[in-house]
Amino acid sequence: MRVAKWGNSLAIRLPAAIVEALDLKEGESIEVHVAGSRAFEVGRSSRRDEALRRLRELRRPLPVDFIFDREQANER
Repeated sequence: MRVAKWGNSLAIRLPAAIVEALDLKEGESIEVHVAGSRAFEVGRSSRRDEALRRLRELRRPLPVDFIFDREQANER
């Protein structure tokens, strides 16, 4: 891999073998951790999955007579 300038940051391209092993798609988040003085680890980010899990725990049933009114919700 080669380090390249990207705006004010530095960037690397992930080799196809890593992309395939992690089943990554464009736009997904990854986590990079320092694994040693000259090594790092790349993994799928679990932040999205964790956030969705926490939201599902908060889910409560709506009242039977609940009706969502988009116009009323967008009133100021």
